[in-house]
Amino acid sequence: MPKHAPVHPGEILLAEFLEPNGLSQYRLARDLRVPPRRVNEIVLGK
Repeated sequence: MPKHAPVHPGEILLAEFLEPNGLSQYRLARDLRVPPRRVNEIVLGK
């Protein structure tokens, strides 16, 4: 059985939540009251 590399949560956040809902990283950060950089780092896999 082939093993797949684990998917980073940031990839899921971007592909399954932000893009389908037309949300920007900045908007999510603002609504969650976290720094925009934090959301960006999650999306980038840091």
